[in-house]
Amino acid sequence: MIGTRKPAYGHQKLGGNMNRDYPDWMWSEACALLVRAERLHSQFFRPLPPVGFGPIWEPPVDVLENDAEVVVLMALPGVNPDHVEAIIENEDLLVTGTRVLPPALRTARIHRLELPQGRFERRVRLPAGHYRRVRRAVVDGCLVISLDKAGASHG
Repeated sequence: MIGTRKPAYGHQKLGGNMNRDYPDWMWSEACALLVRAERLHSQFFRPLPPVGFGPIWEPPVDVLENDAEVVVLMALPGVNPDHVEAIIENEDLLVTGTRVLPPALRTARIHRLELPQGRFERRVRLPAGHYRRVRRAVVDGCLVISLDKAGASHG
């Protein structure tokens, strides 16, 4: 008898005439998600060093330069700017601090926690030059550090 046959277990038609083996497809999608999750994890978290209380995450940064200044934008949502230290060490800007949950949330039931917690440190190589003035501000959850170039005129 000629007729339509129901797909076997694990097979189903997708979008027109395409047939896919669902267990294989699901496995490849799961593996791809794990690879993306690992990449994101490694961007934001580092394991604690074996000795002491070292940094456990690095905030993302943008470094911009024009004729008069270098501006470093560092994403620090939920970080109290008074608890952030920024120093220039040789050719690097070193920014350290801690992100902690507000006290009222420390006993809360957590459904999702994607923003990293704990001590952070970020070392950013600065463009070559000398800087005469450093300004800090917090804008839209970012720490903005402006470094005026020595010898540049401001209008």
